[in-house]
Amino acid sequence: MSSAMLEIPASRFGEERSPYLSARRVAELLGVNLTELAGLIGVARNTLAAKTGARKVDAALSPVVRILAMAGEMAGGEQRAAIWFKHQPIPGWAGKTAYDLVREGKTDKVLAYLEAVRSGVYA
Repeated sequence: MSSAMLEIPASRFGEERSPYLSARRVAELLGVNLTELAGLIGVARNTLAAKTGARKVDAALSPVVRILAMAGEMAGGEQRAAIWFKHQPIPGWAGKTAYDLVREGKTDKVLAYLEAVRSGVYA
C-alpha cells in the first residue's frame, strides 16, 4: 500500500472537536441511514451512537473512508466517489460494486483494485 492510500481525510469525515471519524457524515455522503452504514461496516447500530464505541467505529469506518478518498481523487470529488462506490460494478467481481464487496468483508479487494487503477493496470 502506498502512503497516500493510508491518509484519511479526517477533516471531511470527522466530527468537530473529535479525533474520530463521523459515521453520520459518511452515511450522509453515501446516502444511507445509520442502520445501513452499521451493516456495511459490520458494527451494531447502537455502537455508532455510543461514545464508548468511538474507537471501534473509527476502525470500521477507516477502510471505507480510504476507499472514498481514493475514489474521490480519481473521480473528481466525493459525490462522484459515493456514486461509484454504490453503483459501479467492479470488473472481475460478477457485477458487484465496492459497496457489495465491503459489505462482504472484502475491503482489501476494493483497495487493491483502486491501487491497480491508480497505477494504470486497468486504464
